Amino acid sequence: MNIRLLDESDAIAYRELRLEALKDSPEAFATIYEDELKKTLEDYRNGLSRKEFWVFGAFEKGQLVGVVTLIREQGHKLRHRSTIFAMYVTSEGRRKRIGKSLMQSAIHHAKQTDGIEQIYLSVVTTNTPAISLYLSLGFEIYGTEKRALKSSDSTYWDEYHMVLRLI
Repeated sequence: MNIRLLDESDAIAYRELRLEALKDSPEAFATIYEDELKKTLEDYRNGLSRKEFWVFGAFEKGQLVGVVTLIREQGHKLRHRSTIFAMYVTSEGRRKRIGKSLMQSAIHHAKQTDGIEQIYLSVVTTNTPAISLYLSLGFEIYGTEKRALKSSDSTYWDEYHMVLRLI
């Protein structure tokens, strides 16, 4: 397995994996498949080239099998914060420590980035494997948001809000 930051040249693979994630685990993401499908490859290229927006990809045999995004908050009083989102590992890649390696890469990057002091994330309360992973990495639950996500058929999901303090 190889983990590295994605760049504009990874736009096609990233788009395919992102669409797979939204089909495979729609309850885990605020974005819906139909909206993501409307994005162009140029949108993905632009996203992958944004400043202080890092997408880490895990590759096995040259195939992108997992991703996680770290973004630094932009407001003057928020620049000490970053957020993890869009974490996904293919079903074939699960239980191989790929998710943990991706998260460790993002955490390491945040620690090396001047001024980032804490990392936030949200996770659906029913996603036990992800919650266990985040807790094992030192994240703490600081709140629960009831009915954080709502599907078109009026199914609701609660989310835990978690934080990892780096200093």
